[in-house]
Amino acid sequence: MKPVRQTIKYEAERDPNFAREIAAIPGCENLPSCFQCGTCSAACLVSTFMDYTPRRVIALTRSGFKDEALRCQTIWLCTSCYACTVECPKEIQITNIMYALKQRAIREKVYPKGFSIPVLAQEFYKLVLKRGRSTESWLVIRLFWRTNILKILGMARLGLNLLRTGRMSFRADSIRQTRELQRLLEAAEAEKGMAK
Repeated sequence: MKPVRQTIKYEAERDPNFAREIAAIPGCENLPSCFQCGTCSAACLVSTFMDYTPRRVIALTRSGFKDEALRCQTIWLCTSCYACTVECPKEIQITNIMYALKQRAIREKVYPKGFSIPVLAQEFYKLVLKRGRSTESWLVIRLFWRTNILKILGMARLGLNLLRTGRMSFRADSIRQTRELQRLLEAAEAEKGMAK
């Protein structure tokens, strides 16, 4: 992955409410207390693969550079290991902030093109909403359908072996009371929408 070219930031590019909106999300309240020590970046096991270090993503978020924070690859490469959170001297839940940025990027459809992770998250949610469970075979098919249909050909041999050994099935798993789960998830979405 190529490092992002350093650019000058202008006040006009800022969203003055962005940091407040992220800090209002449960688990992200300590965002304003970051003093940019860089411990999170030093603790991150995958920071060398990121376009921005975790410290920089936090700085962009705090400064209101919403577009840059949501479009970066870093939030999608976070492995949720919580090493940054454990090491943070100000007890900032950096992993929670990364999750909040991911959710916001998906909602606003501004994630990096070609990344399968946001598509996977969307398709997983759709399957769970519809059936109460995720069937891996259908999830993979839907993922490749939306990202790179030809990639499924490279996985055909593995898929056939998994089918042959009974470790994968095309039968869609489902729970009995899907409507109740749908009502619960819809209520959670409505509650989240009211909180904004």
